[in-house]
Amino acid sequence: MQPVGKRLGRLGATPNNLTTASLLVSCAAGAAYMFKAPLLGAAGLLMSGFVDMLDGAVARATGNVTRFGAVYDHVLDRYAEFAVLLGIGTGGLVDWPWVLIGLFGMLMASFVRAKAESVGGLKSCTVGLAERQEKLLLLLAGSLLQPILPVALSASVVIVAIISHVTVVQRLVYTYRQTRGLRVDI
Repeated sequence: MQPVGKRLGRLGATPNNLTTASLLVSCAAGAAYMFKAPLLGAAGLLMSGFVDMLDGAVARATGNVTRFGAVYDHVLDRYAEFAVLLGIGTGGLVDWPWVLIGLFGMLMASFVRAKAESVGGLKSCTVGLAERQEKLLLLLAGSLLQPILPVALSASVVIVAIISHVTVVQRLVYTYRQTRGLRVDI
């Protein structure tokens, strides 16, 4: 992605603009799901994931890596997940309880990582069964299979919900093991 990042940087693209574009594409994907078009939603997921990779490539290629950009990227990623799952639920493609359980699990996995790295002082807490990319791939697979297997998207949301909460537990256990006995100033 480095050559693509350099080229986009020369064309004037900024990492934060690409992060914003990725969110907008995710919102379009959510709208596609809302209108019961899972294949169009899948196309939006693919495009959003691609644009999301580009922001980091441009940041590294242009030397425009900032702490704010990292925070902005993580925050907009959560909004993107919300937009997609909101569309899936609003479109009636998956029962609301599973949409909410999945969304909460995705948010909590991210939250535990953020807290482990900030309050817990860990350099990185990316452990766990699934990162964002794996969850999006599961949603993508369910979307693509939905037209021929009507339970596919529901199954993928249920799996995403379960592995998200498993990831929360794994990250908590990892953080506990890494920080055992360390005190924090309150």
